[in-house]
Amino acid sequence: MTFAELLDEVVPIRQRRGRPRKRPAKLHADKGYDYRKCRRALRQRGIKSRIARRGKEPKDRLGRHRWVVERSFAWLNQFRRFRVRYERDVELHRAFVVLGCALITWRAVTRFC
Repeated sequence: MTFAELLDEVVPIRQRRGRPRKRPAKLHADKGYDYRKCRRALRQRGIKSRIARRGKEPKDRLGRHRWVVERSFAWLNQFRRFRVRYERDVELHRAFVVLGCALITWRAVTRFC
């Protein structure tokens, strides 16, 4: 799947009222997406880009926003079933991922109550 196809697959963002937004307002990405075609695809869709530039920006500046995703992957990796994918069926794997996310959320909620 190309970068442009990936942008088109983003589901609408639910809001309290009004028409749902089709795309996010801003995209954060690392240096692997620092290409003209990626920036052009974002510009055509009206999405502001925050893409680190190769050879110009230090590695730690963009990490302020990416740690949320990396932390979530680390939480999911505590379940052995996700580190090595045993299921061939996509729907079954997705069900286990949803179950893992529910368990992580349950642990967080019970910790604060």
